[in-house]
Amino acid sequence: MSPELIAVLAVIAVALAFDYTNGFHDAANAIATSVSTRALTPRIALGLAAVGNFVGAHFGAGVAKTVGDGLVTLPTGVSSLGVVFAGVLGAIAWNLITWYFGLPSSSSHALFGGLVGATLLSTGGLVQWGNIGEKVLLPMVLSPIVGLTLGYLLMLAILWLFRKGQPGKLNRGFRWAQTASAAAMSVGHGMQDAAKTMGIVVLALYTGGFQESKTHIPGWVFWTSATMLALGTYAGGWRIIRTLGRKIIDLGPPEGFAAETVASAVLYFNALVLKAPISTTHTITSAIMGVGATKRLSAVRWNVAGNIVIAWIITFPAAALIACVTYLLVRPLFG
Repeated sequence: MSPELIAVLAVIAVALAFDYTNGFHDAANAIATSVSTRALTPRIALGLAAVGNFVGAHFGAGVAKTVGDGLVTLPTGVSSLGVVFAGVLGAIAWNLITWYFGLPSSSSHALFGGLVGATLLSTGGLVQWGNIGEKVLLPMVLSPIVGLTLGYLLMLAILWLFRKGQPGKLNRGFRWAQTASAAAMSVGHGMQDAAKTMGIVVLALYTGGFQESKTHIPGWVFWTSATMLALGTYAGGWRIIRTLGRKIIDLGPPEGFAAETVASAVLYFNALVLKAPISTTHTITSAIMGVGATKRLSAVRWNVAGNIVIAWIITFPAAALIACVTYLLVRPLFG
């Protein structure tokens, strides 16, 4: 095999490994609320999330194009594949670190940080800071604000509309409704997160000279990325599921439905309309906080929320730093 083919295969392998870790790291995004309210059993919820992620991946082409051709300009030749390889490994490492500590950090921002970190050390690489600011940093700030605000407002509307209902009947009804909202959340997660892996694979194929277009996504890339994300999701990330489902607020079925509905709507809008790669983790976590605040501010365990926000802030630079070190180690292999 040629050096180019070996390098491309190496990048695809680590991209799919990242996809798998993304699945079990971010499984909580789709199912934590449904499991904690007992709307769904854990295995049924994971199965639903896996199917939803697989389906959603096929609608994420716009996000994939942004990731593959909008954030960094790579150097030429095989050395550019070393940049991508190191960047993705940096994201995988940060995913595993935050998973170990049960912190729902953003796999998306870990990936972007890893790519930026490795690109900064490369000769001839260029970070497109304008696009990073517009398509990564701005949504990173706005999506939690939107999720928190809409979660708060939707929960207020539910409380008002069903103010005369019997709590037992309401909980049973919203448990059924959560099946639909959890499915919608799973599809939205697939639109965003599988698409990011697809963007990396396409970037590797183009850079290695195996396809002429920077944006065309072959059918096998859709299926492979979707399958790995679904498998990772089904494996489950129970540490993070416990954090999101139990440690931020005490969720009931109405609160779970409101949080999932808001988060999935935000994900759909960004993936299908803006084609912006946003963090599913930030979105669902902030929606849960907004929903919880309708009870009373003290209902949200702000110390836990504070730890999560700190993880959000340091994810991008931490993954970038890991990718920098990794790139220094692997650069001789991609010479």
